[in-house]
Amino acid sequence: MTQPTIYVCSDAVGETAEAVAKATLRQFASNPVKIKRFGHIRHEEEIARIVAEAAQSGGFISYTLVQPELREFMKLEAAKHSILAVDVMGPMMQAFIDTFGSFPKRKPGLLHSIDDDYHRRMEAIEFAVRYDDGKDVRGLMQAQVVLIGVSRTSKTPLSIFLSHKGIRTANLPLLPEVKPPAELVAEPGRLIVGLTMSPEHLLEIRTERLNALGLPASSQYASLERINEELQYAAGIMDKLGCPVIDVTNRAIEETAGIIMNWIQQ
Repeated sequence: MTQPTIYVCSDAVGETAEAVAKATLRQFASNPVKIKRFGHIRHEEEIARIVAEAAQSGGFISYTLVQPELREFMKLEAAKHSILAVDVMGPMMQAFIDTFGSFPKRKPGLLHSIDDDYHRRMEAIEFAVRYDDGKDVRGLMQAQVVLIGVSRTSKTPLSIFLSHKGIRTANLPLLPEVKPPAELVAEPGRLIVGLTMSPEHLLEIRTERLNALGLPASSQYASLERINEELQYAAGIMDKLGCPVIDVTNRAIEETAGIIMNWIQQ
């Protein structure tokens, strides 16, 4: 038997329709279904060939076509061959027109267009990776946001999350044995944010981390005495800098990031 196939069609790259198809497949515990993607469709002849193949294989079509004439042709061809064709974007676009009285640009691939915002995000992501965990203190002077705190207070994942929003973020771990670098001094135009956590929650996280690495849980790293020492030291540094502090205990990364982004916009 022919393997069940979903045909994904688009006048752009087809990632949106494919993502919807994959999300749908995850809801079904059935035999493997193949997804066959056709992108950059421009002519009715291309649609006719795809619909004929889908009809022959017994599959169906998921499509994102912004050109109304291509969408209409897809509907007609699918009806002619008695196969299902799911319009992923059409109903949403029509709802926008009906509700807001606006009309779409009808330009394929706008979702993936390369613009200044895209480049800004890519540069911010590279920045976060380059200046993660205090690897190069020069990043502390170039960052828009500097995150400081003891180990396992979500500095790295928060840096990456903020970078995806286009915010250049560096982070620095605070240790009692290591004097903070001179580059950490607060300056206008840069936001330093302290991250803290309850000792008990931090103990749990560090213990799980040691277990994951196959290291003994009795390590000083996961002792409550050591954790309290580190948190007190970090609190002193944050107080000296006069920076805002966020308690990230049981707080989602998205929530913490939202607080920081609101501060940036003020």
